Amino acid sequence: MKKITLSLAALALTSTPLLAADYVIDSKGAHASINFKIQHLGYSWLTGRFNNFDGEFSYDADKPEASSITVNIDPASIDSNHAERDKHLRSDDFLHVDKFKSAKFVSTKVQADDDGSLNLHGDLTLHGVTKPVVIEVEKVGEGQDPWGGYRVGFEGETTIALKDFGIDYDLGPASTHVELELHIEGVRQ
Repeated sequence: MKKITLSLAALALTSTPLLAADYVIDSKGAHASINFKIQHLGYSWLTGRFNNFDGEFSYDADKPEASSITVNIDPASIDSNHAERDKHLRSDDFLHVDKFKSAKFVSTKVQADDDGSLNLHGDLTLHGVTKPVVIEVEKVGEGQDPWGGYRVGFEGETTIALKDFGIDYDLGPASTHVELELHIEGVRQ
């Protein structure tokens, strides 16, 4: 009788679906990035990134719609590879980092598409304004890392209008929107 009970208990444990795992974004190991690009006068692209951010997410490959993510961004860490331009981007013409010391994305819903991609809905707070955005996301991969941990990575894109976030500095008609490109690798906790 004990063998049957133990066997049933073992079967029940092995057939129980795994719950979502929690991950920390590996920004310290530089395995994640938040990049942006915006048209410069319609002639070229200005590109850059935010160097300081952190966050965590929950993910279950069998039920991706139950996933969630929170990302905290230091807008003062903006880096367009040009010191004078970065100083201007930190000013009250753009990010006004003296007044708005943080930016944040908090997911509200995840929709899985038939092709395996995800639509990540959430609230982006930037320049003191919170607006809903949708980020198109694809999983890059997941598995064991060489150090005994487990990782999963995603990439995503979205476009935001500067005026939606109270940034109304006139950069010309070709420069009203910013494209955000996200590369996120998380380490399972």
